Amino acid sequence: MTRRLIALRRRLELVQARTGMREWQIKRRERTRQLIELGGLVVKAGLADLADDDRAVLYGAFLWMAEKLRSDDGEHASVLWKRKGQRAFAADTLPDNEAPAIGAR
Repeated sequence: MTRRLIALRRRLELVQARTGMREWQIKRRERTRQLIELGGLVVKAGLADLADDDRAVLYGAFLWMAEKLRSDDGEHASVLWKRKGQRAFAADTLPDNEAPAIGAR
């Protein structure tokens, strides 16, 4: 009887340990996915090629963007950049034989 209780307790401890690990693993995977998606946007925008894969150039550009967003003009810049990004995503999802309408916004 005692062996059975010890085995059950051990099994319960293992389940609890796995559950705890799963939580941090899930958060880590979510963070990794976010970072990969953000890196994909850098490549999709052509920045990696334009900057010749120079991380200092890219980081400087991101710092400039952050300063711009924190400035008095930040809300306006955010709206413009968001609109431009949404149009680019929409154009990217069109079939090859369809071109976006001229002047579409």
